[in-house]
This record gives sequence, C-alpha cells and structure tokens, in this order.
Amino acid sequence: MRFVLASASPRRAELLLAAGFEFDVVPADVDETPAPGEPPREYALRVARAKADHVARQFSDGRVILAADTVVVAGGRLMGKPANAPDAESMLKDLSGNVHEVHTAVVVRGPRRQVEEVVTTEVRFNPLSDGEIAWYISTGEAMGKAGAYGIQGRAARFIDRIDGSWSNVVGLPISTAYRLLEEAGLRILPATPNAIDHIER
Repeated sequence: MRFVLASASPRRAELLLAAGFEFDVVPADVDETPAPGEPPREYALRVARAKADHVARQFSDGRVILAADTVVVAGGRLMGKPANAPDAESMLKDLSGNVHEVHTAVVVRGPRRQVEEVVTTEVRFNPLSDGEIAWYISTGEAMGKAGAYGIQGRAARFIDRIDGSWSNVVGLPISTAYRLLEEAGLRILPATPNAIDHIER
C-alpha cells in the first residue's frame, strides 16, 4: 500500500526508494521560521506536524501521510539551510573540529491515529582548513542542506564518526519511519510467509 511523502526533499525520497517503499510525493508549503527561544527538537516536531497537516487536508480517502523535518544544532545554534555562501562558511566553521547534533522529527498520520518521534544523531567533524571549506562551498553541495553539508556526498571525507542513525543525518531515519508507518496502520510487507518467500527469491 502506498503512502504520501509530505516533502519536496529529493534525499528523503531517495532513501525511501532505496529501502523499497512505494509512495507519492506531495510537497508541503509551511512556514518554517523558528519561534524565539524554541528548543530545536520541539521546533522540528512542530514543523513536521504542520507539514503532515498541510498535506492531509488535500486527501479525503484516509491516505497515510509521512512528514519529517531535520535540524542541525551546533554549540546551541540552530542551523537551517544556508542563505548564501558566507552563511554556509559560517556554519562549516562552527562544525569544524566539533561534535554537533542532527534531529529529525518524523510524523506519520494514519486514518485513525498519528504517531511521531524525534531521532537524534551525533556527528563529529574533523578540523577543516579555510581551503577545505572554500572548496566544499564551491561544489554547490552545501546549499539547500541543513547545516550546510551532505553526509552522503563530498562532506563524507570530513566526518570522523557518527553516533546514531546515518540515514537520520541524510534527512530521514528509515528504520523509525518504517516502524511508525506500521504503527499508523500501513501494511508494508506481504501478509503471508509464502508471499514474502516469493518476493525474496
């Protein structure tokens, strides 16, 4: 059974496709401005809920909606997507040589219940030289990503270790999404062992 991904993020769609999910994409247009003093986890959850609400209003057939929002927090600073190259440079300098947190709020709205969870991963960056930062920004990869980097791309060379879900850093903790989809009432796998055996062979 297909669900609706309430996101325009190509990275979330790629993660779900790679894990074998079937879904339709309906981007959610919501205000993602943080409230003054809003804690990062609460902010991510509020935005993910708003995305689910926005897309759910477009369906009257009880479709299951999956929404998510990812934020990067370094030294108490909430990092969204960089507005420009100098903004990306500032973010990368803050990440350089330090450990930061990536929080992704996942909200799944089913026909009878809504389930949600915030997943946190710690990421340690190696110290970055000014030349490395300038090179990375020049690739264009820093733009459009929370924290100004993509762990699945060229930035992988700068990351010393992670503690937690890798896919969470990309933008969606897949194992959590799978569990929440099932909790919300979506049957992902075939119901009988024979059907599963047929697929695996």
